[in-house]
Amino acid sequence: MRTFLKDVKRIVIKIGTSSLIHPNGKVNFSGIDQLAFVLTDLTNQGKEIILVSSGAIGVGLDKLQIPKRPSEIPAQQAIAAVGQFELMHYYNQRFFAYNQQTAQVLMTRDIVEFPESRKNVINTLEELLKMSIIPIINENDTVAVDEMDHSTKFGDNDQLSAIVAEIIEADLLIMLSDIDGFYSANPYTNKKAVLYKSINKIDEAVMAKAGGTVSSFGTGGMVSKLKAAERILKSQSAMVLANGKPPRIIFDILAGNEVGTLFKEDAHE
Repeated sequence: MRTFLKDVKRIVIKIGTSSLIHPNGKVNFSGIDQLAFVLTDLTNQGKEIILVSSGAIGVGLDKLQIPKRPSEIPAQQAIAAVGQFELMHYYNQRFFAYNQQTAQVLMTRDIVEFPESRKNVINTLEELLKMSIIPIINENDTVAVDEMDHSTKFGDNDQLSAIVAEIIEADLLIMLSDIDGFYSANPYTNKKAVLYKSINKIDEAVMAKAGGTVSSFGTGGMVSKLKAAERILKSQSAMVLANGKPPRIIFDILAGNEVGTLFKEDAHE
């Protein structure tokens, strides 16, 4: 049992596109509704919740009925702009059903480089949390294109979620993906791959095991998630990587159950 997780208060939850979009490219409304239910209940328990959500381009593709993600950056930016508006509409609708107020916060990664920007973001998030409002954060894809990879894969916010957890001194980052955790090899191609219950350091040996662990709808892959975990470990916080289908797994994680992979300095490797 990971008993310390029962007492965490400030939690960043990152949900990937693959948890918000069905394999056929359509929006997963059941997943969005369940996520809103879980996060609202946690807020009602007195937890401070921040959601970092991918999915703008995925939702935009569905809204515009475009079957394949274009390779041109301007087209990706336009689709992201449409999708971000629609995604927030879905979130607002589902959270409203549970009487939970949310707020949209769009960021670019330079928040860690410019002290004034960093201070403003922290102040905004702290005030929202004081008001029991759930900030929903995404990267501003219309101006930040570094994670638009000129391919048909969706974007991810792994690094951004770790940065957010770091600057607001979160107790825990829960990263929900389409994989059950960190494996010794790619579980999609190697049936003998072993799921690690915990990792206490990110070194070359761990990184070497991460190559190629990604589904057709995940983008950052395991390398991106390990880099996020590395940032979390350096800030002496904790991260759990788990499968976000269904989002109710968050309850299991915070109950201390050994689901997914725990990244923590003092965890047993």
